Amino acid sequence: MQLFDDLDKRLIAILREDGRAPVSKLANVLGVTRATVQNRLDRLIDSGAVLGFTIRAREEYGPDVVRAIMMIEVSGQSTTRVIRSLRGIAALRQLHSTNGKWDLVAELSADSLADFDRVLRDVRGIPGITNSETSILLSTV
Repeated sequence: MQLFDDLDKRLIAILREDGRAPVSKLANVLGVTRATVQNRLDRLIDSGAVLGFTIRAREEYGPDVVRAIMMIEVSGQSTTRVIRSLRGIAALRQLHSTNGKWDLVAELSADSLADFDRVLRDVRGIPGITNSETSILLSTV
């Protein structure tokens, strides 16, 4: 595993906020030359530490949109199969593996409570899911 120095960590932090920032802006914020930033970026990309650059779009949620976090317990060796099935559910926004009591954490979104109820039934009906606990998100602070 590659170790990052302070400059690498600061560069990555800035890119997480603005993956489209020009090298000149990055150099200015970091207080180093453009060549230094470009060399660091090239090294981070070549090493696989940086996989790519993307944007984060704000999802617009209307007043009736239901968002939730679902903790999922998976039986035995079925995790890969369960993940594949979950990825086929349009309401799934993000999926995380975790340790502890729950094996997976799913972020879900539906247009209404009726749609959300259907999503819950679909997820709970996936073979290999043995237990789940869902919390509706009331607000983001």
